[in-house]
Amino acid sequence: MHPTPAKGKDGRNIVYARPARGLKLSIKNIDEYCAKHYTTRSGEVEFVLDQFLKAAAEMMARGYRIETPIGSFVPKLKLKREITNADDVRNSDVEIDGVDYNPGKVWNKAIGKWLYDGFLRVDNPNVQEQLDDKEQLEQALSECLKRGYVTVSSYALHAGLSHYTARRLLNEWTEGKNPRLLKTRMGHSDIYTEI
Repeated sequence: MHPTPAKGKDGRNIVYARPARGLKLSIKNIDEYCAKHYTTRSGEVEFVLDQFLKAAAEMMARGYRIETPIGSFVPKLKLKREITNADDVRNSDVEIDGVDYNPGKVWNKAIGKWLYDGFLRVDNPNVQEQLDDKEQLEQALSECLKRGYVTVSSYALHAGLSHYTARRLLNEWTEGKNPRLLKTRMGHSDIYTEI
């Protein structure tokens, strides 16, 4: 639940619902879930989706609209240059500008089957309360440093913070007259070690 700037009849901010940040599943997670709870083999869902993407991409490149049980996919096209006469348009003047997805009502019906008492409520944590809990933050840092270094992902996971907040906090600990951590670039990410 998130507050909006608009006020309700009682003078308090109106809230709106959206999916909880951080609750994400990859196709691999879905594949593993299906293998465990449905009649698919491990890797089957991922393989089928990969094959669907290849075939659908080829058909959309030929100009087809793809109708599926989970909605329709339509290629968005645009011209590379400004043309005022349709007879002057050549095949090479047209390029892809993305894909429009229209789920129709299929998802509403499918999701509705699982909602006996409505959506499972997941309250987003109050970030300021988390940052005020210095003991928890220290404990999470100590846990991460057991392997000799800390990454943003590992600290976010142990401290229950978003990646953005974890990065900001770790960076703060590398600054000042007496920094606690040393930040080092390793490949595409940063690692933090104790000084």
